Amino acid sequence: MDKRAVKAWIMYDWANSAYATTVLAAVLPVFYASIAAATLDKDTAASYLAYTHSVGMLCVALLTPLLGTLADLSGRKGDFLRVFAITGIMATLGFSVIGEGDWLLASVLLVLSTIGFAGGNTFYDAMLPDLVPAERRDMVSSKGYAYGYIGGGLLLAINLLMIQQPGWFGMSSTLAGTRLAFISVSLWWLLFSLPIFRHAPRRPASAELPASWIGYTKVGIHRLRQTFGQIRRFPQLLRMLLAFWFFNDGINTIILMATIYGTSIGIGTSDLMLALLLTQFIGFPCTLLLGAWAQRWGAKQVLLVSLSIYICIVILGYFMTQALHFYILAGLVGVVQGISQSTARSLFSNLMPSGRTGEYFGFVNITGKFASIFGPFVFGYVGQITGSSRWGILSLIFFFVAGIVFLLTVNVQKGIHDARLADQEELERGMEMLGKGKGVHFTG
Repeated sequence: MDKRAVKAWIMYDWANSAYATTVLAAVLPVFYASIAAATLDKDTAASYLAYTHSVGMLCVALLTPLLGTLADLSGRKGDFLRVFAITGIMATLGFSVIGEGDWLLASVLLVLSTIGFAGGNTFYDAMLPDLVPAERRDMVSSKGYAYGYIGGGLLLAINLLMIQQPGWFGMSSTLAGTRLAFISVSLWWLLFSLPIFRHAPRRPASAELPASWIGYTKVGIHRLRQTFGQIRRFPQLLRMLLAFWFFNDGINTIILMATIYGTSIGIGTSDLMLALLLTQFIGFPCTLLLGAWAQRWGAKQVLLVSLSIYICIVILGYFMTQALHFYILAGLVGVVQGISQSTARSLFSNLMPSGRTGEYFGFVNITGKFASIFGPFVFGYVGQITGSSRWGILSLIFFFVAGIVFLLTVNVQKGIHDARLADQEELERGMEMLGKGKGVHFTG
């Protein structure tokens, strides 16, 4: 195991989490409504922002499975990660020049930054089996999420000071502080990505790798079709995927709707931002601690416990009435959010053939993105028909219960055996193709 490469991999979570916390969660929604879409009414601005997120995630869903396949064929996941990360970094930097009424430019930049952020994460996740043996993946995956929490939380705290106290940073106004925050995120993302840019692992190119880009794309599309057809060969992976569709939709809905829900019941903006910081800093030690437990007791067991805690969070959220309750729930989310995502990632990496992690993580991403529309829809629909967002938050119990039920059916050891057997068959097929190639060479 290359320790330097593993440290670089962990540091990338520290790098790009600044985008997730500052841009996606805290600053951009307010900036888009108050500056970029200032010439639009509030409802239209909110709709345009929602449409932009949808377009960005649709682009990621359509792009990453094919690109993941190509990354597997070439063995160069790091190169693809670099392209996507730089795309996201440059788009984030572009937010700093957005003026009043520039909602179209802001939307284009958000689509590009979403593609850069989420697309890059596909290749980042797929590197884990190339870097770390199976018995260490739970801990290393947890460290990635933990460092992401502390890195994203640290820069978010600085960014909030830039916006609320712009004079401390030599800025003349809140808007100038906001622009500086966008610049700081892009620089942070770039600086701490340099180690993975330099030390990303490379696998040998596949024997199927063609000479031209046209052939490259044809083979990639062919293998992508195989992925859709062959995933049924891995029943444990398929069951894990079904579980993931449900519980990840529930988790994402809580992340997306927490601020709106808090606002609807009267929680102030400052309390919402401080609670977001609380989640980040509690998430760091808890993800590390629970990651060690996952390595000792098994990722599946720890994931089951964390999903059970999410059910408690949803129930407590239904009864929440004041800011103190929101802080308590934010703390609980900080305890389980990172470990839920990191154990899911390590479980997936163990259940996938190691030579095709790019395309399989791409498959997980595309199906996960499409599945993620249901949680917010159910939240909104239930809240609308009942006249209360409390019933909307309570409806999310279904997603966590369904996820637990499917997860209980996953036989991890059998899934690992199936994946290793597929790796062996892939190796034998590659050797056979290589042998045929040598025969042609010598007779020519």
